[in-house]
Formats: sequence, C-alpha cells, structure tokens
Amino acid sequence: MITELKEKTEKEQACREILSSLPDWFGNPESVGEYAASCRELPVWADICSGTAAGFIAFRPTSGCAGEIYVMGVRRELHRRGLGRELFRPLYAYARENGFQFLTVKTVQQGKYPDYDRTNLFYKSLGFLELECFPGLWDEQNPCQVYIMDVN
Repeated sequence: MITELKEKTEKEQACREILSSLPDWFGNPESVGEYAASCRELPVWADICSGTAAGFIAFRPTSGCAGEIYVMGVRRELHRRGLGRELFRPLYAYARENGFQFLTVKTVQQGKYPDYDRTNLFYKSLGFLELECFPGLWDEQNPCQVYIMDVN
C-alpha cells in the first residue's frame, strides 16, 4: 500500500535504501546522499512492506505553477509490476490538489542506455511529453531529457 511518509528520517531512509539498490541508475554515492538529504524536506510517498521500502517517489515544487518528480525508484526485482504507476498516482493527485498546472521529470535521453530507454517509455506511458533536451546539463554521456505533463 502506498502511503505518504511524514518523518524526515523515514523519507531519507526510503530514498537511500532504494537508490542504493539501483546502481545502474544511481551509481554515484554522493548523488544518492544529496537525493536522500533533499527528500527529508519534500513530500514523499512509498510502498513499505515489513519495514523495507519497495519503492518511493518525491515531489519538488519548481515554480508557482510547476513541480517535478524530483526522484523515484523501485527495487529492480519489482520492475514492470505496476508499482511505479501506483507511486505516481498520489504525487499527481497532490500536484493537482495544490494548484500546480504542470509536472516535469528529468531523465537521460532515450537512445543512450537500455535501462534509461525503459525509464523514458515509463514516463511516456504515464502521459508525459518530451519538452526539451539539455545535452550538457549533466555531462555529454548523459543528455538530460525533460518531460512535461499538464495536471489539469
């Protein structure tokens, strides 16, 4: 069952546990630490089973009218079972209920790595549309693809 996490340490722990289990996407321990620390202050939803996070998603406002999927992750062994879509639902509802008009998400541009190609397809399946690609935002090997979705 997906629940909103309220305790800062619980948010940080869920983020750190999941991202650390996904080195193909989150292989930089420094980045994992930054994501986990930031999640302490953001709305976070997770699927917690027997004290262990199966997946989580965090929302970050980026302007008065837009917010983003700041970070999300689902344990690899649970991919393609609908958990990502289930995690997205309360984030979408939160954005809508709080007056945000747009949701965005950033990932590595499709065509670079098979794992990220699946990530791109996942966001497209949720209804996100390609907005813009920033080839140098992260680095040349990881062009940043920005997706957008109208929440209304």
